[in-house]
Amino acid sequence: MTLATSRGPMTAEQARDTEYFPGLAVAMPLGIQHVLAMFVSNLTPAIIVAGAAGFGFGSADPGPMIYLIQMSMLFAGVATLLQTIGIGPVGARLPIVQGTSFAFLPVMIPIVAGRGVGAMAELATAAMIGGLFHTCLSFFVGRIRFALPPMVTGLVVLLIGLSLMRIGVVYAAGGVAAQGTAAYGSGASWLLAGIVVVTTVALSFFGRGIWSTAAVLLGLLAGYAAAAAMGRVSLAPVAGAGWVMVPSPFHFGFALSASAILGFCLMGFISAIESIGDVSAICEGTAGRRATDRELIGATCADGVGTALAAVFGAMPNTSFSQNVGLIAITGIMSRHIVTIGACFLVLCGLVPKVGALVTTIPIEVLGGGVIVMFGMVAAAAISILSDVEWSQRNMLIFGLALSASIGLELEPQAVGHLPETLRIMLTSGVLPAALIAVVLNLVVPGRSAGALAVSAG
Repeated sequence: MTLATSRGPMTAEQARDTEYFPGLAVAMPLGIQHVLAMFVSNLTPAIIVAGAAGFGFGSADPGPMIYLIQMSMLFAGVATLLQTIGIGPVGARLPIVQGTSFAFLPVMIPIVAGRGVGAMAELATAAMIGGLFHTCLSFFVGRIRFALPPMVTGLVVLLIGLSLMRIGVVYAAGGVAAQGTAAYGSGASWLLAGIVVVTTVALSFFGRGIWSTAAVLLGLLAGYAAAAAMGRVSLAPVAGAGWVMVPSPFHFGFALSASAILGFCLMGFISAIESIGDVSAICEGTAGRRATDRELIGATCADGVGTALAAVFGAMPNTSFSQNVGLIAITGIMSRHIVTIGACFLVLCGLVPKVGALVTTIPIEVLGGGVIVMFGMVAAAAISILSDVEWSQRNMLIFGLALSASIGLELEPQAVGHLPETLRIMLTSGVLPAALIAVVLNLVVPGRSAGALAVSAG
């Protein structure tokens, strides 16, 4: 395999070398392509949390949401730099792209639901402490990996997708602000969402290169153009936004919540395993070798440090982005310097408030179309993970019980309304009870055959 660069043809050995730099002519577009592949997914959690709290789309003051969006970009870039460049034990020194994690949404939404900007203090504080816990956990992650076979990790990813699918439909129908009005679920709303979905699917199937990689982003742009033609777009927020935003420590305040802290620490455990999977996929799939312990520890440590640092400035938790792992598999280039260039671009965007203000001008229905696709892909990824499971009667029972109990409690939270707040938030998050039930039963129920053990180590 060869690829023409400014330095001549790139050999297969150079493509697998994390230290090789192919020159700016190749590195710049590939780095920006990494940003395009994760841009929408990186911003969506902040928009969803703002909407759940009550200061999202349609609110009187979009300032807090713009700040969240800016910090999502800025600290995704900073966390990615921690991975690619590294500081001491922090960072895998691999082309790993970090971004705002969907996995924590089922925990974050109950914390802030309907409570306004004030609830962000509890969330940010809990994320900071959870990030520090995640950092400490990274040094033991190899020893606890046995407790999270594909059945458990696949179940967790599936619950993340299922728990959030309703949000996409609500957004596509007009958003929370439109519920109860004649505008909710109108044909115009579904038309905009449909344009995004159709464009995204068409580009994913028939596009090549950047057209396929950035299909979700381009789908949103198509929906945005349609909304502008319908008179649904106002650029007033962009005109009123400044050119530079300096992040402020503890922007939303500092407040301790036992339930929030416990939830973030438990989800940090799951996030650490997700990062191990991404590092293993990059090394084995593209570099043709197994990931070293140093790389695994460094990657999960960067997850934790990146999350804690972001939380200090009010941003959401960070984790490695699997879609960028797939992008590396497509290009076949392991250079960490390419991802470093993309990270610098994210940092630059995070410091310019006009970028965040422009995002807030996207109609909620357009965003809903993109969210429907993204959360569907999360669930599909879970099915792929679960395909490696040995579906014995034992495993089916464990999986079914965890799935039934967790979804049931999420759909009917009043069933545990008499419990203390900490337990109530944990039990109705969807993800945490499923993970807890599956992990415990998988460890204590007899019947973990040699085949099952082999699967868990894969």
